[in-house]
Amino acid sequence: MDRAKRKALVLGDYEDAPYHPLSAVEEEFVSVLGDEWELTFTDDYRVLEAGGAAGFDLFVSYADCWFKELEPSAAGLLSFVAGGGGLLVVHTGVALQKRRELSPMMGAFYEGHGPYGRLEYKATDVPHPITEGIAPFAMDEEPYRFELYPIAGSTVLMEYRDEEGTWPAVWAHEFGLGRVAYLQPGHHRPSFDAPQVRRLLANAARWCGGRA
Repeated sequence: MDRAKRKALVLGDYEDAPYHPLSAVEEEFVSVLGDEWELTFTDDYRVLEAGGAAGFDLFVSYADCWFKELEPSAAGLLSFVAGGGGLLVVHTGVALQKRRELSPMMGAFYEGHGPYGRLEYKATDVPHPITEGIAPFAMDEEPYRFELYPIAGSTVLMEYRDEEGTWPAVWAHEFGLGRVAYLQPGHHRPSFDAPQVRRLLANAARWCGGRA
């Protein structure tokens, strides 16, 4: 008998998204994750509050709230992950760092990005379910750059190289009883044309959700 689908809540922005509308990638999320996950998409940031993610196994952030004032408390998401839920942050989803209490949980602070262009990706020497089966690849992408929080204990699983150097692209760590992962690829719909990105997304969701 097939295992029942687990439930994932995906947070993003629609009409008011400045750069990365959730509507542009929804179909890709469904295509990659739909066989294993029952997906609920929302732009209601009240899901960050206490009980907002109740009933879900995985919280996926594709938030594009760079210029939005986030009024609700994010204590609910912190409790959700610390209590055993999974958090998967994809590309722009790190914008949740506007709630300062969330930034350390995500593992790094976004510092900016260079020009969109060709990036070369390669897994580190650390074996992990998220990067299992991921061969080196190159693609056009937005090169987000970060300062990792040592206190988070993140393991960098993949790096990308551009003209200026090598930067972390995928990392993962545990937070309380839960799991957190970040994927840098995902700027727009064409990002998900790359088979390796699709596999990274599937692997990361499975690991964060406790099935890997």
